[in-house]
Amino acid sequence: MSGSRVKLSILLMAGAQAMLNSTTSILISSASLVALLLLGEDKSLATLPVTAVVTGTALATIPASMIMKRAGRKPGFYMGISLGILGASLAAYSIYISNFIGFSIGAMLIGMSTAFGNYYRFAAVDVAGPENRSKAVSFVMAGGLIAGFIGPQIAKGTKEIFLPYTYLGPYLAIIGLGLLAMLFLVFVQIPKMKSEAHDEPARPLWEIITQPTAAIAIISAMVGYAGMSFVMTATPLAIVGCGLTADDSFNVISWHVVAMFGPSFFTGSLIARFGEFRMIGMGSLLGVLCVIIALMGVDIANFWLALVMLGISWNFMFIGGTTLLTTTYRPSEASKVQGLNDFLVFGSVATASLSAGILQQKFGWETVNYTVLPFFIAIALLAFYKSRQRSALAA
Repeated sequence: MSGSRVKLSILLMAGAQAMLNSTTSILISSASLVALLLLGEDKSLATLPVTAVVTGTALATIPASMIMKRAGRKPGFYMGISLGILGASLAAYSIYISNFIGFSIGAMLIGMSTAFGNYYRFAAVDVAGPENRSKAVSFVMAGGLIAGFIGPQIAKGTKEIFLPYTYLGPYLAIIGLGLLAMLFLVFVQIPKMKSEAHDEPARPLWEIITQPTAAIAIISAMVGYAGMSFVMTATPLAIVGCGLTADDSFNVISWHVVAMFGPSFFTGSLIARFGEFRMIGMGSLLGVLCVIIALMGVDIANFWLALVMLGISWNFMFIGGTTLLTTTYRPSEASKVQGLNDFLVFGSVATASLSAGILQQKFGWETVNYTVLPFFIAIALLAFYKSRQRSALAA
């Protein structure tokens, strides 16, 4: 594949990633608020639709990996987008008939779509080659920067256009985003996954993931993603609960998503310069800073700055963990390792998002932040220890 074709394919996958993350940011900023409208007096399950999204992602990660191994990346991506369109249609209809269960099932289908879309970052490595893995991963993930601007703003701008069916508009918009992603993929070229591309046979999965480097890569992604989801999922409820408005929530989430993906333009270069362990450690420290800022007050500025720190934390921890993981397996092992990694990551995210809603409703915003703090501290200590250990070995 020519260099220009490689660049075009990665650029278009970044566009498809942007559509995927715009869908996710619409859900993040609105799903809990939709649930508040659809639920009865007990609002403790307000984050269940968000939990349904990440549960769907966790359940579909391994099947998505197997489908892509058999049929190829592009057919898998098309299948995933189709699931998202189906889920958005069901969610929109459920809002129309005021059905909380139907809305949650629709959210789960959208989450299953996300499981397929999460392989854009691995497809970027397939296209760019292992020597450019960190830059390819970070560039595709940078497509999410667009999502930070358009996702929550779509939710904000369309939530009342079909009154009295509040929030019907954003879920109809998700259908359009899916169709646009399909159009981008038409022009993408991705090499077929080949397990025979390595001379050595595939090792047992347990042997691969119990390597210290692989274990740290997976745990970093789990803590980075689950910690981010834990705080972020509770944020719209905390903002509204403090007397601020839903529009304030949309704006905070918008800048949070920008912070999640904006650094991706240079994260790959930073990883190449400083190494994966240091970037994971820096991401963990930013998570600690997020908690400190959140605990200092409940003004809009506190929410905004805390969520920006949280977004950058996720970026460094997740991209650092993803890049580190790709160094631990052979081409013949890629499918099963990637599938297990995403299953573990999104399984932890599902648990975190449901727990966040319950803790926020019953104990409040401070408890949410105190709960996640020890995890960020532990990963920071582990990552910097491994970084020093690697430097000592190289000396």
